[in-house]
Amino acid sequence: MLLATWNVNGIRARSQLLAEWLADRKPDVVCLQELKITSENFPHLELRAAGYHAVVAGQPGFNGVAILARETPSLVMRELPGAPSAGARFLVANVAGLEIATVYVPNGKTVMHADYTMKLQWLESLAAFGASRARDSAPLVVGGDFNVCAADLDSYGGSRFQGQIFHTDQERALITRMTASGLIDLYRQKYPDAPGYSWWDYRAGAFHKNCGMRLDLLLATAPVAARVKDVYVDREYRKKSKTGAVPSDHAPVIAELD
Repeated sequence: MLLATWNVNGIRARSQLLAEWLADRKPDVVCLQELKITSENFPHLELRAAGYHAVVAGQPGFNGVAILARETPSLVMRELPGAPSAGARFLVANVAGLEIATVYVPNGKTVMHADYTMKLQWLESLAAFGASRARDSAPLVVGGDFNVCAADLDSYGGSRFQGQIFHTDQERALITRMTASGLIDLYRQKYPDAPGYSWWDYRAGAFHKNCGMRLDLLLATAPVAARVKDVYVDREYRKKSKTGAVPSDHAPVIAELD
């Protein structure tokens, strides 16, 4: 079973690349973020032709998340309990015997911006949600763009960026709370010492210089983590495709499960 997460940075702009990726990699379940489209305009028909069903939480021009699956997903919730209003950023569905949550954590902008406080509150609510599911030993996966570098290893800036947005002790503590509560970072479990960057700025040749950050995570409870054979960043799909499709600034992250 292949389970993936991908911030597509606009599903209209990435429609050709997404179609190529689905046909090439053939994932079973995909968490998508930053759709930038309403639920009504989501390309259900095109995805059904490609063999995928979808549940969606959309928003005009901003945010938006979806879960794609070969089996029909059953919607559980579209709002994160206790989280401040921050747009369409959270969606949970049951599919293939798993509870799948796709999340797009607020960026926060800067540590001095009001959105930073909102980001911390949102992460608090996400940590509480994950802890409640972990206590129940639910087969849960939380996949998405967390907009946090959980440790210095996760950022090309390393300790030099300490205290900047994505790198603050407060943000990192909330990711640690999730992993301490029973949500396992699948990539870090497999590769404790590899950077595993999943995002690179479009500017200044960041991708080719590998000046990236690991912002996209697959977290899971122990019953799922025990099934993991491998986890990897699909760097090929951060590049322009052979047909000229322009990439997102994020690469997909894929977990292979027994």
